[in-house]
Amino acid sequence: MNGIIKIDKPSGITSHDVVNIVRKISSVRQVGHAGTLDPFATGLLIVGIGNGTRILEYFLHAEKTYDVTARIGLTTDTYDKTGKFVEENPCDRSEAEIRETLLSFVGDYDQVPPIYSSKKYAGVRLYKLARSGKIITMPPVRVKIHSIEIESIKKPYVKFKTVVSGGTYIRSLCRDFGIKLGCGAIAQELRRIQVDRFDLSGCVDIQRADSFDMSKVISLEEVTRFMFKTVVVNDLGSKKIEDGRPIEIDDVMSYEDFNKGELVRILDKNGKLISISLSERKSNFFSTIDKAERKDIVIRPKKVFKN
Repeated sequence: MNGIIKIDKPSGITSHDVVNIVRKISSVRQVGHAGTLDPFATGLLIVGIGNGTRILEYFLHAEKTYDVTARIGLTTDTYDKTGKFVEENPCDRSEAEIRETLLSFVGDYDQVPPIYSSKKYAGVRLYKLARSGKIITMPPVRVKIHSIEIESIKKPYVKFKTVVSGGTYIRSLCRDFGIKLGCGAIAQELRRIQVDRFDLSGCVDIQRADSFDMSKVISLEEVTRFMFKTVVVNDLGSKKIEDGRPIEIDDVMSYEDFNKGELVRILDKNGKLISISLSERKSNFFSTIDKAERKDIVIRPKKVFKN
């Protein structure tokens, strides 16, 4: 069993809890997830099974879409409703000012990760350090808020949808929104509804599943179809890839356009994913190499998937 499944994570459990549940109902030990969802948050969690765990890293920097409810006028230590109360302040800002302040975050900005998060400092998760009384403030990270669509403002709640770059913390966005507003804010509700091209349709309901629905597993070939450009190799090329060796132009049957240094997916002649590889030449240079009958290495395997 190799591929990914989409889980609609319920509130109240961790992303690691989801992994353990999937291990139990699928009877597969090799399970992992891409992009942690906080226990209070709900929504789309990408879970890899078998060789699917080996492509999870490529989801970490993917765009993500969230439905968010921020509560203004309140501050907690975790920047969400589950945290320890810090302070409460009245918010006398108008609806227009609230709207303008939130929309001002669209674009690039430097965001400090929450002190309670799964990021690591000296090999230890920040939330573990914080719980032991060691508060570590991490350096800011440049993130991008692609869009914010405000759905309603009914003080103290502001509901909005946002599309963000990978690595963006919505809790920190709410905190920064509150600071800029002058009264504080926290994430009251948070639901992830999309990761890259994957949405909530066809999710596995782990709260009801007692056996695994194989039809819900998305194959590696389908998962990677929109993530990487495709190169198809012949039998000799497949054997080289399986052995971890680079391939030459004679090993290539067909290819899509890509640049030098770009990751591409390698399929065998039967359409089976056999590698995520690194291109050593631009694809538009392949014909030149072929005509000159050169033996240049054109692609070098990075990850090899064996049956």
